[in-house]
Amino acid sequence: MKNSELNQRRQNATPRGIGVMCGFYAERAENATLWDVEGREVIDFAAGIAVLNTGHRHPRLVEAIEKQLKAFTHTAYQIVPYEGYVSLAERINERAPIEGSVKTAFFTTGAEAVENAVKIARASTRRPGIITFSGAFHGRTFMTMALTGKVAPYKLGFGPFPGSVFHARYPNDLHGVSVEQALESLEYLFKADIAPDQVAAIVLEPIQGEGGFNVAPPEFFSALRQICDQHGILLIADEVQTGFARTGKLFAMEHYPVKADLITMAKSLAGGMPLSAVAGRAEVMDAPAPGGLGGTYAGNPLAIASAHAVLDVIDDEKLCQRANELGAQLKEVLEQVQSKAIAQVRGLGSMIAIEFNDPATGKPSPDITRDVQQAALEQGLLLLTCGVYGNVIRFLYPLTIPQAQFTQALNILKQVLPR
Repeated sequence: MKNSELNQRRQNATPRGIGVMCGFYAERAENATLWDVEGREVIDFAAGIAVLNTGHRHPRLVEAIEKQLKAFTHTAYQIVPYEGYVSLAERINERAPIEGSVKTAFFTTGAEAVENAVKIARASTRRPGIITFSGAFHGRTFMTMALTGKVAPYKLGFGPFPGSVFHARYPNDLHGVSVEQALESLEYLFKADIAPDQVAAIVLEPIQGEGGFNVAPPEFFSALRQICDQHGILLIADEVQTGFARTGKLFAMEHYPVKADLITMAKSLAGGMPLSAVAGRAEVMDAPAPGGLGGTYAGNPLAIASAHAVLDVIDDEKLCQRANELGAQLKEVLEQVQSKAIAQVRGLGSMIAIEFNDPATGKPSPDITRDVQQAALEQGLLLLTCGVYGNVIRFLYPLTIPQAQFTQALNILKQVLPR
C-alpha cells in the first residue's frame, strides 16, 4: 500500500473541510515513534495534538483497556452505572485545584466538556453571558466556535453563532497587549456590551493552545479571580490541552495563586481514548437538574479504564518532573539559536513554543514557520504549528519519550531552525 494511493482515496471519500496535514498514513506507533504504511519512521512531536502525554500504546493503558474489553464495553452510565466512573471522579476530585468540595462529570470530547461547563455555569448563576478571549480555541461545535477567538479556519462560513458571548483581549506582551490593557478591555465589555451581573462565567486557557502557547501571567489570573468574586461570576479554566502533566504540573492551574470554579479537561486524560470531563465546586456542579448532563457515550468504560492507567503512569513514572526536565532541554536548544527570525521562546514545563517573525519587517511569518516544519518532517520529525498568525511551532512530544530519541529530535531542530 502506498501513501499516494491512500491520499487519492481520501480525497475521493472524505470532505475537504477535514483538513489533513500529513501526506503519509500511519500503520503503527509505539511511544514517541510512528511508522507509515511504507515503513518510514517518524519522531512524533505532535502526539495527536497533546493527547499522548503517556505515549502511543503505553503497556499499562493497553492492559487496562484489554481488561475492560473482556468485562463490558458500554452500558450508558446514565442507564447502568459502573464503579470505574465513580472512582475516576473521586481521583480527579482529590487532585483538581478547586476550592472546597469537588464533583466531576465525564463526557467524550473537549468541546463537549466546554459546552457542558457553560451549561453548568448558566444553571448555577441563572445568567446568560459568557466572556472569553482573543486567540482562544475552545472547540468546533457552535457554542465553542462562538467562544473561540480565532476566525480562520474554525469559524469561516459557519455563522451566525450563539449569542451572549463576548471577547476580551488576552495579555500578550510580544503583540503589544499588557495585563493592564487586557483588563481594561474586560471592563470595557462591562460598559459597552454586557453588565457584569449578567455574566455567568469567564472562560480562558491558562496557556492558550491553538492561539500560540501564550502563558497567562499570574497577576492576570489574580485580577480575574477578584473580578469574578466581586460580581458573582464563575471562573472556568479550559485545561483541555494543558492538563495531565504537560506543563510540569498535573493541571496548569497549579502554577497560579488562585483557583478556578470549574476546570474542563480532555486530550491526555485517557491517553488516546475519547474522554473529557468537567470538575468544579460541588454546589456549582449540582446546579443542573437530573438528566441535564450526560450523553450516550459520556464516560465510556474503555476510556475510563484508560484514564485510571494514565493517572497511575503519571505518578509512577514521575511525568510532571519529566515534563520539566525535557522542557528545560528543549528551551536551552531553542534559546541558543541566534536568529533574527525568532521572536520568542515561551511556555511552561513541556508546553513550549517558538514564534517566528520576518527579519526584514518584524511581522509574523507563517512562511518561515512552514519552512521549519517541512524541513523537520523531511528529516523525520513531526511538528505542529499554531498561533493566530500561523507563525508559531508548538512542541507536544510524549513525556515518555526515551532520552536518546529526544536528543535525536533536538539535533534535527538545530539543523532546521533559521540562522
